[in-house]
Amino acid sequence: MIDLQGASSSPAISCYLFLPLLFLSLTYLALKSTTSGGRRGRKLPPSPPWGLPIVGHSGLMKPPIHRTLHALAQRHGPIFSLRLGTRLAVVVSSASLAEECFTKNDVAFANRPRLTMAKHIHYNYTTMTHAPYGGHWRNLRRIGSLEIFSAHRLNASLPIRRDEVRRLVAKLARRSDGGAAVVDMKSAFQELTFDTMMRMVAGKRFYGDDDEARGFREVIKEVVSRGGATNRADFGAVLRWIDGGKLERTAREVAGRTDSFLQKLIEEHRSEKKEGLEKRNTMIDHLLALQESEPEYYSDQIIKGLVLVSAL
Repeated sequence: MIDLQGASSSPAISCYLFLPLLFLSLTYLALKSTTSGGRRGRKLPPSPPWGLPIVGHSGLMKPPIHRTLHALAQRHGPIFSLRLGTRLAVVVSSASLAEECFTKNDVAFANRPRLTMAKHIHYNYTTMTHAPYGGHWRNLRRIGSLEIFSAHRLNASLPIRRDEVRRLVAKLARRSDGGAAVVDMKSAFQELTFDTMMRMVAGKRFYGDDDEARGFREVIKEVVSRGGATNRADFGAVLRWIDGGKLERTAREVAGRTDSFLQKLIEEHRSEKKEGLEKRNTMIDHLLALQESEPEYYSDQIIKGLVLVSAL
């Protein structure tokens, strides 16, 4: 027998009693959440025969990931499933199967997983890249195809693209100074793409040395780095409990800074129009003009979401 009264006065014995109970409780919650959501009875593609409590097959995901997935495909076939925490993932490595997923079954694969960073940064899953399939998503796609990426809008921005290419060529020429020079072309093309897009969207470049440019680059860099499916707290209730709300707080903070910057851009263009300044014919100007006639389709939040997706 164990003297519970005596054990309570002994930290070592209390620890021995508490840790096994904690482990059993976490394992139970993990297994319960894994089998929830109507997965019982569903016919799933084959999967690796083992999976750990709480983390599932996450332990198999070792870099380089593409080689790991290739090895699993060789073992389990061109389509197989993985349990990443409490989330189910299906891996397709066959071109014909991938075509079938995005043609015959495109609606079934239209939605993206609801992750914490996407919830806050992408306005509660309402941007074009994270909105669930439905009327709102179709409206965003209509706006994108007709008002942003149409042939007319792209032709109107042709001078911007030409000017940015000239700037890049001139910059490379200055660095070489008539001789050979080592140039990081990856960074150069990233700068070219980003500045071209932001001039089309907002009418100004953001790869300068001023505080605004640096601030925006930092915001976009953080959104990109934190926006992927790499946050463990998104893969199960137990992992969220272990995280202690850290991911949620970080997401709110990054989303707040991102929204403030995007709203500032909109207000700048709105103010220029009120002051009668020359229109810059940017994406923001165009969307604000449409907002006057169709405010329900072109709210500030929708415009900010479109700008964010374009910048990313």
